[in-house]
Amino acid sequence: MGKSSFTGGVKPMSITGRFTNERERLIGMTDAERAFRRQWLKDQILAPSEPRVVPEIYTATHNPIRRFYRWPLDQLGKALAPVLGEQRAGRIRYFTGKILLGLAGVYALTYYVKYNTNDWTRKNGMRILKSSVAVHEGDPGYPRVSDRTKPSDYGDRGFNNVKLNL
Repeated sequence: MGKSSFTGGVKPMSITGRFTNERERLIGMTDAERAFRRQWLKDQILAPSEPRVVPEIYTATHNPIRRFYRWPLDQLGKALAPVLGEQRAGRIRYFTGKILLGLAGVYALTYYVKYNTNDWTRKNGMRILKSSVAVHEGDPGYPRVSDRTKPSDYGDRGFNNVKLNL
């Protein structure tokens, strides 16, 4: 079996004929080709009842879990569709979901960084280090002396700041 294709393995062909290009039409068309083109243009006009929405297709193509988590934004789309139109309501529904997922990710990352810091009590967690400010000759504060005075200050990870209640 080969790869999946949109045409089901059948070689794709255009239903518009060779007259989709305006230059082809200007070269010249026979009466049969004009009739074909006229009929094809008529066929592109949708009836008032089209496109038809069949609810069973949605139920068949979306499993119950997916229908459950899509329900709130589907309701938003249904409420906005009469006011804004199907396309705008669909776009708003799509981007609202993406923005909410992005916001949830930002909140989750903020929570993780705030409450799971890496210190001397554990190995895992987010470790945030501050870079020292470069001080050059002539700058105020030159020469800048390090606040680390003894060797144990370099790897303490907050251990020296702990106050023990004995």
